Amino acid sequence: MKICVVGGTGNISSSIVNLLLKQNHEVVCFNRGTRGTLPRNVRLIKGDRSDSENFEKKIQLENFDAAIDMICFNAHQAKSSIKAFNGVKHFIMCSSVATYGNEYISFPTNENHPIRPYDYYGHNKAEADSVFMEEHEKNGFPVTIVKPSTVYGPKLGLFRQVASTDFSWIDRVRKGKPIILCDEGNAKHQFIHADDAALAFSGILGKKHCVGQDYILTTKEVITWKEYHITAMKVIGREVELVGIPFSDLEKLRIPSFDLCRNIFSRNSHYSCEKLMGDVPEFQPKISLELGIQQVIDSMDQKKEIPNSDEKNYWEDQIIKAQKTGKPLKKVKKSFFFKIGKILSKIRKIR
Repeated sequence: MKICVVGGTGNISSSIVNLLLKQNHEVVCFNRGTRGTLPRNVRLIKGDRSDSENFEKKIQLENFDAAIDMICFNAHQAKSSIKAFNGVKHFIMCSSVATYGNEYISFPTNENHPIRPYDYYGHNKAEADSVFMEEHEKNGFPVTIVKPSTVYGPKLGLFRQVASTDFSWIDRVRKGKPIILCDEGNAKHQFIHADDAALAFSGILGKKHCVGQDYILTTKEVITWKEYHITAMKVIGREVELVGIPFSDLEKLRIPSFDLCRNIFSRNSHYSCEKLMGDVPEFQPKISLELGIQQVIDSMDQKKEIPNSDEKNYWEDQIIKAQKTGKPLKKVKKSFFFKIGKILSKIRKIR
């Protein structure tokens, strides 16, 4: 098939592009050409999808069999994609489990859960999904909606529960320094490697029974954040102390990159992938968390993406010291803490 991937250089989409090439599809990517490089066998249509008129015009010059839209974030962009890809046989929209919110009515959470997002990202994704499904019901637009949970991979780096995008925690472990967990790290979570996530997108393509459906994309395995960090320590080759700090204290201390912990990683989450596995037998995740973490750390080392913890997160040492000495955390001097800069974590990068 001739397939257009809108995006193609991100955390999940890079793996999708590579897999589609292995399956001998003709792959064309539409993006700005500013983030990463594409494999040499992939043609780039350069453009900004926020420029709807130009986006639609360039896409309509092509004749695609299918499309996978990885960077549709609101209703306006959904309407633009419908115009641009009018006539394709199959269109896959990458949405997010953020559309379900973070106050769950049951576990494991499945596709029947109410749509009640807690932030603008989830709200806008939900509105985009509604536009696509309405077009499917009224005019037969051949859409399938995929909702990934936490997807990790070498493009994104290795998250932690607290200060999620401060990757100096890996250096801390290597140097034998303790690391902080929220509460005791007992919140449950699911992790799927980007290469395994790609199996779902490629497996859905061309399946008529998947048209008009939505699917949660995750794995069956559910672990706690404490177990996650223990696995990471095993990969790194050094065991350090895990220090539990109450969520309420972490919230007051204004530590960096705390949004993901506040809204997602401090809470139990457990999604079901039964519907996806039932309809798409090709979706068989095979990368263990241990193997995936090793791959990500190796990639980060190669690209020198692991900061020096002696310079980066001194705030963590001060919190741990206060906790161990019994000194009230509220009395720790503000100068000890990492100054809040631009928040690097955006939920759309992992979901």
